Amino acid sequence: MQFLVIGLDGTDEKAMERRLAVRDAHIALGEELLASGNMWYGAAILDDNGNMIGSSLFMNFSTEKELNEWLDREPYVIGNVWKSVKVHKCSTRDPWQFNRPKEFFDNISK
Repeated sequence: MQFLVIGLDGTDEKAMERRLAVRDAHIALGEELLASGNMWYGAAILDDNGNMIGSSLFMNFSTEKELNEWLDREPYVIGNVWKSVKVHKCSTRDPWQFNRPKEFFDNISK
């Protein structure tokens, strides 16, 4: 079962400090989830100035219980980075990012 998870950071003056304090742990857990097949894709949400203000992730878990177990240990949740978390069930036939070589994305992002 796939899920789109959108976590929006707080807007207070300490928000970026909290994000950066746990970012390495968030990325390490993301690597673990990629390796297990539970995370298909993740991206930082940026404001107009290019500052990180949230995250969007396409996740794949067998059950909502497993999704919630991940959220219970997600550093951006534990570290009080995400002030709002929305989860949407979604359905993806194939994870599109795996259907093209990395070079394709390198060329379109320039």
